[in-house]
This record gives sequence, structure tokens and C-alpha cells, in this order.
Amino acid sequence: MNVYDSNRIFDIVKEIGYKKTDDQKNVDCYVINTCHIRDKAKEKVFHEIGRIKELYLNKKKPIMVVAGCVAQAENQEMLKREPFIDVVIGPQSYHKINQILKNFQKNKKEDETEFDTIAKFDLLKKIKNSDSNISSFLTIQEGCDKFCHFCVVPYTRGPECSRPFDTIIKEAEELIKNGAREITLLGQNVNAYSYYLNNKELRISNLINQLEKYSELKRIRYTTSHPIDMTADLIDCYSTSKKLMPFIHLPIQSGSNRILKLMNRKHQVEDYLDIHSKLIKINPSIKLSSDFIIGYPGEEKSDFDQTLKLIKEIKFINSFSFIYSSRPGTKASRFKALNSTVSKDRLIELQSQLFQNQIDHNKSLVNKSIEVLVENKIPKQNKYFGRNVFFNSVIFNGNESDIGKVVSVNVENSNQNSLFGRAKNKMKAA
Repeated sequence: MNVYDSNRIFDIVKEIGYKKTDDQKNVDCYVINTCHIRDKAKEKVFHEIGRIKELYLNKKKPIMVVAGCVAQAENQEMLKREPFIDVVIGPQSYHKINQILKNFQKNKKEDETEFDTIAKFDLLKKIKNSDSNISSFLTIQEGCDKFCHFCVVPYTRGPECSRPFDTIIKEAEELIKNGAREITLLGQNVNAYSYYLNNKELRISNLINQLEKYSELKRIRYTTSHPIDMTADLIDCYSTSKKLMPFIHLPIQSGSNRILKLMNRKHQVEDYLDIHSKLIKINPSIKLSSDFIIGYPGEEKSDFDQTLKLIKEIKFINSFSFIYSSRPGTKASRFKALNSTVSKDRLIELQSQLFQNQIDHNKSLVNKSIEVLVENKIPKQNKYFGRNVFFNSVIFNGNESDIGKVVSVNVENSNQNSLFGRAKNKMKAA
């Protein structure tokens, strides 16, 4: 979502004459868009600002804007800690950036961190999305009402708020006109999307069914979803939609019901397994990825073993795993985290299994033909980049004319993260 938000910030500031530049030593305004999910991300912001300060030691400094979730959570603290920062803008307030920049006064700090999601959505529908990537992002929902005890998102993104259905479709049409052949629908809880039109509730399944109608659009994805919002109508889309990809990022966080309860996840492992069973029944080729938190306060060896058991059972093909990171203001921050050495050892063991799942999955595709949406030519190489239906990176010998198309690629080799091969039409040409 930060990629999407950054693109939209640029679309907004274009309205008052700003242009992008790669010359970081000569800018009028520098914007850092931030994430607050983990503590290291916050510290990276200050490291980046330190680097920028070095560029402007002996010249007029640019207007320094910090946007996003760190700005929301740390606003006044950031302004006090780093005088080089001029403006902090929260993720639900970046639609006000033009007014702030036009009225900017040197030595006057600006803090704009109100939750104003509806006003932001209203502005965005008036400004065309200039993203011209083959694979594009499209935010449909923001915020979170789940209040998992480890998560800061409800405090930095606010409550769940869904964009109007027709606004999303109009923006999707813009992206398709710009060249998008794949659209990933975004939300903190994307499958919680709910918008009422003429007293009828429209959900993410309705968006998928509508996007299915655009012939130029080849693929549809969505992220990030929550198990309790994995409703029957969405699951049914995997039998009715030809463009919805059979790969779902569905975070569970732990394989222990005891830990899930401590996390306030509002579902059990059995619920997750039931969802998986229903999906596989509809389409046996469906694959899942997940997020896992290791060393959560109160985690015991038996809880960790249950997580390992789940990973072996589901065979997640690409997951994110982290040691628990305490976030200020969350309920879990009141409790003592697990011993760091134990957490690190468990993370190594867990990632070993996750990575082996990735390796095994990728190896299973070697010597097979897969469908790849070609996104671009790799700079300084005579090779092309794309992704298969499971979101694997695919690097292959192809043709310039393949960009934007779905082509068949014969997989010749693989590693943990990527597949390597040759487009069938390239083989014929050879």
C-alpha cells in the first residue's frame, strides 16, 4: 500500500507543478513515505534523513516531508528529534499535501495527522492515477477494526473504511488504459471491503466479478486478507473467475490456538484449516502464503511446535516470518517478550521449513511449462521478468513484444526465490 500511496502523492503534487527527479542533490521537496509495522522501519527513516542532510550541508535544504504510518504514530516526537524535518503527514491526510506545500513557511513545523479517510478518498477520485506498470496496485479499503494485540495499524491507519464501488472501478479503468494487465486490490483487511449502494452490500467478490469483464485485464489479485473475512462469496470466486489468481496471502500468525487467543485474532487454527479445505476443494492448485510471529509473549515450545506442524501441513509457498516486535500503544506491549536467544533459534528453525517449502515448490515447476505475465526487460541483460500465477519471480529469455502479455515459459532451473527459463516462442525462434 505504501507503493500505491507514494504514487498517489506524486499524482497530487503534480497538480501544483512538482516533477519527479533522480537528482537527489537538487530538489525542492523530499518526501519519505514510511511504515510503522516494525521498530527497525522507524529507525531506517532517521538513517535516511541523516543521509539526505549530508547532501545539503552547504546548500539550501528542501522541504523535508515525512509521510505515512511513522509520521502518524511519532508526529511530534519526530519533529522534536530531527529539526531537519519540516512536515509530518499521516497516511489518511496526504491529500492535504498541496495546501501544506503552497503555504509552507520556513521554520514553521507542520503536523497533519488527523484521520480523514473519506476526504482523502473524495480527492483521489478527482485525480487520475498515472501508474503505467503492467502490474498495478489499487487500494479499495483502508484501516482495521480487528485490534490484534500486537498490531499498531488501527492506531496509524484508523478504522476500516471502504472506497465507493464506482470510484474503484473508474480507477481500475484508468489503470487498464495506462497499460495494466494485472491489478492487485489492496487493503489492511482487503477482504473486509464493504460498501452499500442502493441498500445492497457490495463486497470484494463483486469487485472481482466486475473486473473480470475487462478483456484487457488478464489477472486479478488481492492482499492482505484476514481469515475471519474469508467469506463464502469470496471463496466461490475461485470457481467462477478465470482471472483471479490461485495464490492467496492469508496470514495466520501462529499455529497455536492459545497464542491466537492471546493475539486476539478472533479465529482458531481449525477455522483456517476449514478455509484451506474449501479452497482446495474448489481448485486443488491453490497455494497459500502467510505471516508468522515468533516469540510472542507467552509462547511456549508446544505452541511453536504446533506452528511448525501447520506449516508442514499447509505447505505455504512464500511467507513472511519475524520475531515479535513490541509496538508502543498495543496491548501486547505491556507483556514481557520471549527470551531473544530462544526466539532467534525458533525463527531459524521455522524459516528453514518455510524456505524448504519454497524450494520444493519451485523445483516442482522445473521442466514444466508455466504461464507468465511479462512485466519488463531486465536492465543491462537480454532477459525478461514476469510472474507466474503463484506470484513467483520468473527470469527468462523472451522478446520485447512479450511485455504486457501472458506467455508460456519452459522452466529450466530454480532457486528459493525465482524460476529461470525460456519463452516457448523464443525456443521456436532459436
